[in-house]
Amino acid sequence: MFDKILIANRGEIALRVLRACKELGIPTVAVHSTADADAMHVRFADESVCIGPPAAKDSYLNIPAILSACEITGADAVHPGYGFLSENARFAEILNDHGVHFIGPKAEHIRIMGDKIEAKRTAKRLGIPVVPGSEGGVTSDSEAQKIADDIGYPVLIKAAAGGGGRGMKVARSAAELSTALSTARSEAKAAFGDDAVYIEKYLEKPRHIEIQVLGDGKGKAIHLGERDCSLQRRHQKVLEESPSPALNTQARDQIGETVAKAMREIQYLGVGTVEFLYEDGKFYFIEMNTRIQVEHPVTEMITDIDLIFEQIRVAAGAELTLTQSDIRFHGHAIECRINAENPVSFRPSPGKILHYYPPGGLGVRIDSAVYQGYTIPPYYDSLVGKLIVHGKTRTECLMRLSRALDEVVVDGIETTLPLFRALVREKDVIDGNYHIHWLEQFLARGGMTESEPLSS
Repeated sequence: MFDKILIANRGEIALRVLRACKELGIPTVAVHSTADADAMHVRFADESVCIGPPAAKDSYLNIPAILSACEITGADAVHPGYGFLSENARFAEILNDHGVHFIGPKAEHIRIMGDKIEAKRTAKRLGIPVVPGSEGGVTSDSEAQKIADDIGYPVLIKAAAGGGGRGMKVARSAAELSTALSTARSEAKAAFGDDAVYIEKYLEKPRHIEIQVLGDGKGKAIHLGERDCSLQRRHQKVLEESPSPALNTQARDQIGETVAKAMREIQYLGVGTVEFLYEDGKFYFIEMNTRIQVEHPVTEMITDIDLIFEQIRVAAGAELTLTQSDIRFHGHAIECRINAENPVSFRPSPGKILHYYPPGGLGVRIDSAVYQGYTIPPYYDSLVGKLIVHGKTRTECLMRLSRALDEVVVDGIETTLPLFRALVREKDVIDGNYHIHWLEQFLARGGMTESEPLSS
């Protein structure tokens, strides 16, 4: 096991990793920007090191500063959390070159899955079903036109190095294709420094289903079921649940084993999530995230498995002791991402939290790093906390979630709590009858209005 782990992140995920380390008896090092000097993970860690000013590029993305912090504190491993450097293959290689373990996959797997074109090729080779589309990057309008004619409109143009909806455009006809390509390339270049794009068939009303995997890098790998992340705005997940209301046991086992088999074949190390669009009973691979996910707690709630704990174990060289038959799913879990944003316009709302009261009771978990008097800084992700609720059934889970949402108090800033309180009253959400475009359609038809009370 590792002697000391440096947590190269902030906010709730840094606190989540820190808790797992403490339960494993491993000393921790928190790194922080000057803006995060009073953060909870800094207070609770055994040691802390300031690595730069507020801007992420000068602190949480500052690889030399993180390496220096490892050397100063004697940390022999780094947990990157999610975001920032968590899917940076070069960062993993640099750590390894300096004798520091990266708690995550092998650099080659991060690199392959970070390139959406190569990821799709790899998935197809491994027997994972993919969305019909181009085999690689599209370099001309004429090539794009031929591919679009072959697979049929509408089509989706996506950035090869993309994520979070950037560099992603829909063309519903040949007349829209050239403009969509040009815009996608420009956005991709600006966001990722790479204007390569590819084309896929655009699915009208798919679910977003992701499969959680865990491997030991030695040929053992299992899946821990699925999460339904279909409630999204601008390709950003808002609410996640497990199991999916759209899947039965047979579909779950079949796609889960397909993914686990692929992970065994490539000897995948650590946790990861293989993401699909699901429509008319068919799965279509879209990407793989080679890190812990924001929504991992819903899987933990229905399996009683600590994913961070297991991630650290296998990164330290331990073999995977869990087998597929050990995984038992029980009950239902839902997670709401509570952000410091206006719930209608989604305008960021940084500022000081004047009053804070988290919900409690049986089956209620909140992963958050805020406290009364804490100031949400304007420099980073606006996440206030994740409310995760578990119930014996989906109906019980929804009732418990509704109750827990009514208990939460976050005063001094605007949050997305009113949105979630509205969603749990919606018939489509109650029935589990939604898809990846449902939330934007709900908002477009006035599902939330500025006249509704926005206080938390």
